[in-house]
Amino acid sequence: MQKKISSNPFKGTPEQEAKLKAFIEENKHDKSRLMAVMQEAQEIYGYLPLEVQEIIADGMEVPLEKVFGVATFYAQFSLSPKGDYNISVCLGTACYVKGAQKLIDMLSDQLEIGIDECTPDGKFSLEACRCIGACGLGPVLTVNDEVYGKLTDSDIPDIIAKYHV
Repeated sequence: MQKKISSNPFKGTPEQEAKLKAFIEENKHDKSRLMAVMQEAQEIYGYLPLEVQEIIADGMEVPLEKVFGVATFYAQFSLSPKGDYNISVCLGTACYVKGAQKLIDMLSDQLEIGIDECTPDGKFSLEACRCIGACGLGPVLTVNDEVYGKLTDSDIPDIIAKYHV
């Protein structure tokens, strides 16, 4: 799956930027620390928007393309913000053949976002993942750490309503 760059506007704070720049300062002498810097940046911001990647590239004195390449290669990095409630739909084989795509379509319609996007209010984000190991419950989705299984698209409105308080 190709990672999608966020369409949400970047909302970093001066405090976050200062924290990142201090960490970069401690590590800029060693280019092999790039991943550690990126991990810290994601910890600070929750994801790696282009603006943060530029700070990292400048501070570490590496090309922006290298930072972007690492961010898009490793699954641990996200280019999109996560909502308060991150909905992840399993697209492993068992879930897919049992209708997982219908769940994604219904979630996209209900939340008015696509895969790897976040609602403008920051409440929900949607992602697709590979097998989560609950094949007998397929199709499966998680909302943060809560697992929902044996779903149909008609279950989606009730699941969303549970978190839409």
